[in-house]
Amino acid sequence: MTPDEAISQIAARAQPGKAAEMEAYHKAPRPYLGTANPEIDALCKDWRAVLTVGERVDLARGLWETNVHEGRIAAAKLLTQARLRPDEDAWALIRSWVPEFDAWAVADHACIAAQKRIMADLSRLDDVEAWTQSPLMWARRAALVATLPLAKLNFPKPDEIAARDRVLAWAAGYVPDRDWFIQKAIAWWLRDLSKHAPDRARAFLDEHGAGMKAFARKEAAQYLS
Repeated sequence: MTPDEAISQIAARAQPGKAAEMEAYHKAPRPYLGTANPEIDALCKDWRAVLTVGERVDLARGLWETNVHEGRIAAAKLLTQARLRPDEDAWALIRSWVPEFDAWAVADHACIAAQKRIMADLSRLDDVEAWTQSPLMWARRAALVATLPLAKLNFPKPDEIAARDRVLAWAAGYVPDRDWFIQKAIAWWLRDLSKHAPDRARAFLDEHGAGMKAFARKEAAQYLS
């Protein structure tokens, strides 16, 4: 399947008038087709069933390069799978997308794909750490969004605890950043962590909470008594 053929299938499921609504909502300057996420989900499920891992990576690369909103969403969904072997090319492709992030929806879908690859190999946090130093806000934010599964572990292994603490150190370094999306990402990570390791989340807030924006501090502590 070629990217053009995939885009045609996505476009065939578009809803009249929805493209203009999506463009106004997402604001990122790119083409919109007006196709809802459940329709893209269904198409990607069909494609994954017939494509090899290598073919999926190639199709995802081509769909991303179209710069069509739904094409980029589909590219991420094609690689959102816990068991993906081999996955080195998929991880390299996902990493190549990060410097191009420019809006939350596409970035979040790509980060969900990244989550699977990071949890499959925690050494990839070395790559993610470089994002924390990026001048691009979306890349810095991605370092937290792509590592969210570490906040949700009920019984983390020693290497997972070390990885979790590493990400929390990144979050601590983000606290002085006043950008709303960065503060929201810190709060999101801590809120999820508080459901599984409340003492660790509370300790972070005790040390760094005063430096967070009020809305982020409140959200982070939502489930802490």
